[in-house]
Amino acid sequence: MATALAYEQFDSIPDGDCDARIRDAKARLGKRLVILGHHYQRDEVYRHADFTGDSLKLSRLAASSDADYIVFCGVHFMAEVADILSRPEQVSILPDLSAGCSMADMANYTAVQRAWKELGALFDPDSRVTPITYINSSADLKAFCGNHGGLVCTSSNAARVLEWAYKQREKVLFFPDQHLGRNTAYRMGIPLEDMAEWDFNQPRGGLSREQIEKAKILLWKGFCSVHQMFKPQHIDAFRKNHPEGKVISHPECSFEVCQKSDYVGSTEFIIRTIEQSAPGSRWLVGTELNLVNRLAEQGRAQNKIVEFMSPTVCMCSTMFRIDPQHLLWTLENLVAGRVVNQIKVAPAEAEAARLALKRMLDVSP
Repeated sequence: MATALAYEQFDSIPDGDCDARIRDAKARLGKRLVILGHHYQRDEVYRHADFTGDSLKLSRLAASSDADYIVFCGVHFMAEVADILSRPEQVSILPDLSAGCSMADMANYTAVQRAWKELGALFDPDSRVTPITYINSSADLKAFCGNHGGLVCTSSNAARVLEWAYKQREKVLFFPDQHLGRNTAYRMGIPLEDMAEWDFNQPRGGLSREQIEKAKILLWKGFCSVHQMFKPQHIDAFRKNHPEGKVISHPECSFEVCQKSDYVGSTEFIIRTIEQSAPGSRWLVGTELNLVNRLAEQGRAQNKIVEFMSPTVCMCSTMFRIDPQHLLWTLENLVAGRVVNQIKVAPAEAEAARLALKRMLDVSP
């Protein structure tokens, strides 16, 4: 095995030089390589992606490719999903191991296992509760759901997943994002009084026996730091100045923001809705800054105005850690015959996580 090229040799290379060398490395690797670029990724990296999209779409595309190396320009849980869904001989790589997800980190295996045991002190959760984890979570939590009759969801199929879950059992434990769970359940007709927030820092989630018994859905007290920035007053100010404008938000936004929005949906839904809107339309968008800027640039040709919802600049800081220098370092090591930053999920964990993902795909192909 060749000796790995040290990252220190790359961190001060100007972006322009990185760009040319990335293109050269891609050409050298050819069909052995596929680069995946999440919608929230910075443009300097996004432009090099062979496939772009949300995390699940990208992982499925990579798994169906002939590539030996899957370089995921996203965050840690995305590279894990790519490894879980890809063939055994394919290698999943994350250019910077520090690219995590603060929301995913709010639910770890120890805390979820503890919650399950605390529910077990009241009743048998395996007979009454279906665990659902948002795809923005670690592989061991996907495995937990697989082992307990649960499944994974995305922001686009959460309603279908919840419908399936309620056909199996009377309650749902939904983690790590409380807002996606609350917004989806409410739109399905579940009243707020039948939802309870599970504070993972408190014994038994900070809830009484009566609150747990009454709840149809237990919402883990997690959130996305980017989507948490958007507030109802941002929408009020926009509507005052632009009454003809439309507001579209991601369901990771707060309940109050989603209730004030004209449209609520996944990243792909937001992109499609704005792309298909009338020329000259104006939009206020509640999702990550890099994506909003990209939509604004694309819309200019049709005189569309696309604005970021928060007056404070806020992007996914962990996603931003995947920069041209880390991508170049990864690719030139592959050219030299060395794999760096491989993401490998343990076989037993991957099998259980794959089961949870399969249940999701069967419900929402």
